[in-house]
Amino acid sequence: MFDIHLHGVGLAYGDHWVFKQLDLTLKGGQWTCLLGGSGVGKTTLLRMVAGLTGNGRVRTAGRILGGDDQPLHGRIAWMAQQDSLLPWATVLDNITIGERLRTISIFRRTRVNQQALVRARAILERVGLADKADSLPQHLSGGQRQRVALARTLFEDRPVVLMDEPFGALDAITRLNLQDLACELLQDKTVLLITHDPLEALRLGHEVYHLRGQPALLTDAIVPSGTTPRALNDGRLMALQGVLLDRLRCEEAAA
Repeated sequence: MFDIHLHGVGLAYGDHWVFKQLDLTLKGGQWTCLLGGSGVGKTTLLRMVAGLTGNGRVRTAGRILGGDDQPLHGRIAWMAQQDSLLPWATVLDNITIGERLRTISIFRRTRVNQQALVRARAILERVGLADKADSLPQHLSGGQRQRVALARTLFEDRPVVLMDEPFGALDAITRLNLQDLACELLQDKTVLLITHDPLEALRLGHEVYHLRGQPALLTDAIVPSGTTPRALNDGRLMALQGVLLDRLRCEEAAA
């Protein structure tokens, strides 16, 4: 576990700065949650942390380093809102797709070694899908598909996990269950979660930030008390949800 430090980070398309001079520390082994209105730059910031913003139209500024002062390349796993499962591949093959791509050969069909397959099956059991290893994605529910996406993230076994609204497309009960499961299984990772849901951020986050304005700036962190995932009947959680909803509503009115 290690911290991630963003120092004076900025990103612009031409002369338009999406955000600039952002300073943020993602604490090792904790969840940092980020909210904000549509188009404010949340996913752009996430992609910048992942090193996915490099092209000719984009200007970037600042530094993003691990707590060991080393770049994050090769130490990040990504979990998106869409599960992006390959429809022709089994659940097990989808989980191990990263391993296959890293060992691809033009001379022979790529195979995952037995040790990796054993580990993938163990992860499937942890997410409650041990009996679905040979199923195709079309035979899974939305919640099951997102469990596969979580299993794929766990299989990559990276110290940093970036999550872009991974539970947003699920029904309320499935979303709560997957929040709890992700919180349990990613407890030793440094997680940055993008979400539109204040309650989700407050249940899972050790620190919750609001990104707002043009160029966008970060508000001071809200630091909920108690152990994650926090109980829905916690009155303090409901009060903080009201604070966040007011902030977001004011932002929408200003826009």
